[in-house]
Amino acid sequence: MVRKILTAQDPRLRHKSKPVIKIDKKILKLLEDMHDTLRIQKDPEGVGLAAPQIGEFYQIFLMRDENKIAPVFNPKIIKLSKKNNDPIKNQNDEYIMEGCLSLPHYYGPVQRSWTVELEYQKPKLENGEWILENKHEVIEGFAAQIIQHEVDHLNGKIFVDKLFEQNRQLFQLKNNAWIEVDLP
Repeated sequence: MVRKILTAQDPRLRHKSKPVIKIDKKILKLLEDMHDTLRIQKDPEGVGLAAPQIGEFYQIFLMRDENKIAPVFNPKIIKLSKKNNDPIKNQNDEYIMEGCLSLPHYYGPVQRSWTVELEYQKPKLENGEWILENKHEVIEGFAAQIIQHEVDHLNGKIFVDKLFEQNRQLFQLKNNAWIEVDLP
């Protein structure tokens, strides 16, 4: 079932999420709803969705990687690289702009670490039961940026908080043009 995404002004997005201890019917239904909700996002297209964005405060997020949507449970960032995405530019010679489904059509040049060392859990069906399998990975580039963004959601932060901390500008995309706007 497609769920409504909370807007950035909703105070519930400031709540910290709790870890998932076991995968039960409620968590499986939440995963299904999150998958359906992320899959239909086209304007803008979503690359990640955290459970708090649909009003569920569990440490779960989904991320889209090459048209595959993968779940991440109970993520812990172990290490962030000093190397970051600023001022790495994309092919159009513009800064990589970060956005959020909770604040559609608004973007900003958030500085994020280029590499993330991550411990997390992944759901796995074993002998007819769902378990949480421990994983440890080093991820870099755009995928690392998505992870940092989604982990922020699990900790009650949104990307405009980072823009404010970094004294950077927020932009709105209107008619294919970037327009500077004030931070909310």
